[in-house]
Amino acid sequence: MSDSQPVPVLEARGVRREFREGPSTLTVLQEVNLRIVAGERLSIVGASGSGKTTLLQILGGLDRPTAGTVEIAGRDIHAIDERARGELRNRTLGFVYQFHHLLPEFSALENVAMPLLVRRTPTAEARRRASALLGRVGLGSRLEHRPHELSGGERQRAAVARALVTEPRLVLADEPTGNLDGRNAAQVFDLMLELNRELGTSLVIVTHDTRLAARMDRVLTLESGYLVEEPRSAA
Repeated sequence: MSDSQPVPVLEARGVRREFREGPSTLTVLQEVNLRIVAGERLSIVGASGSGKTTLLQILGGLDRPTAGTVEIAGRDIHAIDERARGELRNRTLGFVYQFHHLLPEFSALENVAMPLLVRRTPTAEARRRASALLGRVGLGSRLEHRPHELSGGERQRAAVARALVTEPRLVLADEPTGNLDGRNAAQVFDLMLELNRELGTSLVIVTHDTRLAARMDRVLTLESGYLVEEPRSAA
């Protein structure tokens, strides 16, 4: 039997991020290491201002580390040009934010189809897949509604559908339920876990809600710039 292991979906090594503030330097992340395998679910928790969003942006190729590497599906996302980085993100990553970031002038269907159209999927196929997934998240009767015509929970479910419509290998979610009330937060979180199981997509969620975090396979805490894994309690 071979001892070789499959290429991880994401591997970060020695990630450091510094910001200059006048004559001084603020170190937000230092020596962050993280390995995520296919289908894995993990949460990142930490105090406000600890650098969780900065880390997620670096993992997704939206911000550059001061030092270290981030490999997505075996490619260093920060060692390629902007066009190749955009293509890698579109092909392998999905993003969900605290605020939905749906485009206000487009319908729910058009918003969810957008990532497919960006990768030049034929329009009819993109709309078919977007419609099917919107139906899956309970918005089958709201396809032509624009964001302002949807409730907060509906907008966030549409945002989840948009992140998953391309069936990415990894979804990065930054406080995806932080702007919702308790009932809607639970529904959106349950939906993300259900789709994670069905599609085999890896899932990284930054959250301040320790109850939600505890439902993931792994819980990591960002503290003083270091990422530390929380031990799992015995059943």
